[in-house]
Amino acid sequence: MPSSLPSLDAPRNAIWLPIFAGLCASLVSIGLARFAYTPLIPSLIQAHWFSASDVVYLGAANLVGYLVGALIAHPLARRTSNKTALRLMMLAVTLAFFACAFPLSVAWFFGWRLLSGIAGGAIMVLVAATVLPHVPASRKGLASGAIFLGIGLGIAGSGTIVPPLLSLGLQQTWLGLGLLALVLTAASWFGWPSAAPHGADPVPANAAPKATNPSVYLLFAQYAFMAAGLVPAMVFLVDYVARGLGAGQHVGALIWVMYGLGAIVGPVTYGFLADQLGAKLGIRLVLAVQAIAVGLLSISSSFAALALLAVIIGSFPPGIVPLALARVHELIPDHHLQQIAWSRATVSFATFQAISGFAYSALFNASGGHHALMFVIAAGAIVIALLLELAVRLLGRRNPLIAVSCP
Repeated sequence: MPSSLPSLDAPRNAIWLPIFAGLCASLVSIGLARFAYTPLIPSLIQAHWFSASDVVYLGAANLVGYLVGALIAHPLARRTSNKTALRLMMLAVTLAFFACAFPLSVAWFFGWRLLSGIAGGAIMVLVAATVLPHVPASRKGLASGAIFLGIGLGIAGSGTIVPPLLSLGLQQTWLGLGLLALVLTAASWFGWPSAAPHGADPVPANAAPKATNPSVYLLFAQYAFMAAGLVPAMVFLVDYVARGLGAGQHVGALIWVMYGLGAIVGPVTYGFLADQLGAKLGIRLVLAVQAIAVGLLSISSSFAALALLAVIIGSFPPGIVPLALARVHELIPDHHLQQIAWSRATVSFATFQAISGFAYSALFNASGGHHALMFVIAAGAIVIALLLELAVRLLGRRNPLIAVSCP
């Protein structure tokens, strides 16, 4: 298949340059832009930049932007190119970091957090479609894991970089994150491939999946509930440890580092599960483990338990990306339709993530800051994602057409 061959105008080893660019993109746009905000929440409140309720809603702004970015990714790429769109989005994230160093108003901060989310959503849709066609088929799994490893590195980096930066001041922290994003944007600037490799045509603007495989829609639904399940730990974990349990910001930062360690091993581990067990069974196993871990988080208070749970839960946000992508590839053999399905899966994920972000924020404020309640609801969302497969299977028994089309 031509699309599985490396670019003809570059040596074989050059495939790692686009992979490195993809890693930098996921690191900056999601690993840092979204997850570096979490360890900053206690400081934003304590420094009186914003009220506690405003800080939580500002965190949700990034999630709304992610949905917008997922929707506009392909139109933007068609007007420019994948390479240009990815460069512009990384520049937008960098600019947002610098702008957030100046808390002029809630609306100002909301707008820049929204922009960083838009960039993250667009990059998530475009990065794999831009890089993977240049990678040999035998290395696609490794390449996918390496690209999304950037999310885990960003999470871990935010836990180790933010505390020292905070010792310099909150404004200096945002400026430092902006400088790091600028360096990574520059490092990846010339790593993006110029065009699809020979034989790999761009996705037509009016292309649409021709099959209505129920398993594809099952994946979209599961991916959506996964999004709802990962939001509370992503947003509230540090604040839960630092303020909710009264352990202080230092312990909260340590737990976030453990979350980051889980995020580093997540893409590789989940990719390995997809290779060894198949993506379908891998998703089932991961959902069961995550439901238990998130549920236990609501009743845990010891450092050892929190650290272990943080590692397990931290593997989930970046790990499910290559796992879900592998499931798309299992269900849809056509390369063009894979890109469309992945874009729709990302939109499904982003929609529930954004809705959940604001819903959790409202519930958190209405409950007087009840962290454990957020984690219980999150565990329930993951259980629903797990039970959806059982529901489709039961429907398949009643309708043979569904059963036949559900691999």
